[in-house]
Amino acid sequence: MIERYSLPEMAKIWTDKNRFQKMLDVELAVCEALNKNDVISDDEFKKIKEKVKLDIPRIKEIEEKTRHDIAAFVDQLSENLGKESRWIHFGLTSSDVLDTAGAIQLKSSCELLIKKLTTLKNTIKKLALKHKNTLMIGRTHGVHAEPITFGFKLLGWYSEICRHTEMLKATREHISYGKISGAVGTFAHIEPSVEEYVCKKLGLKPEPVSTQVVPRDRYAIYLCHLAIVASSIERFAIEIRSLQRTEILELEESFSKGQKGSSAMPHKKNPVTSEQLCGLARVIRANSIAGLENVALWHERDISHSSVERIVLPDSSILLDYVLEKFNRLMENIVVYPENMSSNLKKSRDVFFSQVLMLELIKKGLTRSEVYNVVQGITQSVLNEKKSFKHFVMADDFVRKHLSEKEIERCFNINYFVRNIPKIYKRVGI
Repeated sequence: MIERYSLPEMAKIWTDKNRFQKMLDVELAVCEALNKNDVISDDEFKKIKEKVKLDIPRIKEIEEKTRHDIAAFVDQLSENLGKESRWIHFGLTSSDVLDTAGAIQLKSSCELLIKKLTTLKNTIKKLALKHKNTLMIGRTHGVHAEPITFGFKLLGWYSEICRHTEMLKATREHISYGKISGAVGTFAHIEPSVEEYVCKKLGLKPEPVSTQVVPRDRYAIYLCHLAIVASSIERFAIEIRSLQRTEILELEESFSKGQKGSSAMPHKKNPVTSEQLCGLARVIRANSIAGLENVALWHERDISHSSVERIVLPDSSILLDYVLEKFNRLMENIVVYPENMSSNLKKSRDVFFSQVLMLELIKKGLTRSEVYNVVQGITQSVLNEKKSFKHFVMADDFVRKHLSEKEIERCFNINYFVRNIPKIYKRVGI
């Protein structure tokens, strides 16, 4: 299904064209800084800006010989220059260019993902408000627990997405660091002022202490945070899958005209989008492990991280962008069945009032253990004989000994369970 979905903004960030352009931006910013430091003359810098051209096919051709993409990149840029070519890559190492350009890509990716999260947050907020008072059963271990509202469930999702939005904003700051510090990060061949100028010009901050690379814990933070967001989407998708089961059917993914749920069974309407999102979350999580493995490099660097990052950084970014877009569309069109929520509430024959009854009896001075055993026994009778909980409570001598009929009646007010939900909405800020 992914091939049918266009991701022009995110895909563009991770194309070779954009990667090489950002690398060129770094090289030119270094030349500009050297010009301002009177290392490169005004005339030479002007010629560099005018003559330098990016030719990706030519880079690939040169790389066949050099077996080194950055060396090929530098050679290609130099081809269009005369003696000014000596200033291209002056005092730099490959990672100065790669990591600084990569930081720009990561920052752009973060900004796009924040935008997608904000859109999703607004979609969930709208649904949470719409279903603020839509009663349904809350479930623990997959079993009926106590009533909630569907809006309350969505409110939890909304709050989680708010956290992730802030988390990715912090992530954007963590990964917005470049380095122009040379072969082992000591500025032996280029001054720190050049790094400061370049990073400022490109919207980054200088890495406080780099080796030959920006420390890879920054990249691990990015990948792990993307994995956390994907895991939350998986959590929401699993809930939809569960609530779409035939015997529950409280929610359902929209089913378009002409859509087929099964090649064999015409009646099937499956939660395929939710299942896809759950599968893709596994890929994004797996990529985060690769990011963690990349933190430990030999000495001041090796290149064991490089081949991995060329896969996991674009893949995780593009996948999460797709997941967020897809899930937002799912939620915009989700089918809600309040009548089934109401019907399912009745299936437990009101045993969810058991804690209310137990607490009322405890208030009368009884111990928890003796009350718990009595109320538990009544609930078992309900389930065995398939009569209402209230029927058995009213007929129970122990309960009637301690509670009046009016007090028992008060125990069976379903609004009791949801009376504080408006306060939770207020706490969340909607």
